Amino acid sequence: MKNYYYLFMVFVFLCLSNTAQAQMQNSGITSPQHIDGLSIFPNPASNGKVFIISKSNLPKTIEIYNVLGKKVLSETLFGKALDISKLTPSVYILKIKEQNVSATRKLVVK
Repeated sequence: MKNYYYLFMVFVFLCLSNTAQAQMQNSGITSPQHIDGLSIFPNPASNGKVFIISKSNLPKTIEIYNVLGKKVLSETLFGKALDISKLTPSVYILKIKEQNVSATRKLVVK
């Protein structure tokens, strides 16, 4: 049963990633973009905080979605530490936007 759960989570993550790519293409962005030096740790997170850093360390807009695609957290991050203590243990999709570049990552909260 546990294996099916993980397969389902991977499937949902891939679907959400494809949806984000389609939205980028529909908005006129044709080439994939990335945030230089993006690092998210610890992942899996268990202490109520996750650190998000990049090469430029500019303010970032953070959106976190649950596996059903519902936005559960939206915040502008001026430092490096993001408080995720209100999130229940699960797998989430983390959307990070820095200036006009965005990235999508998986976040596991234990």
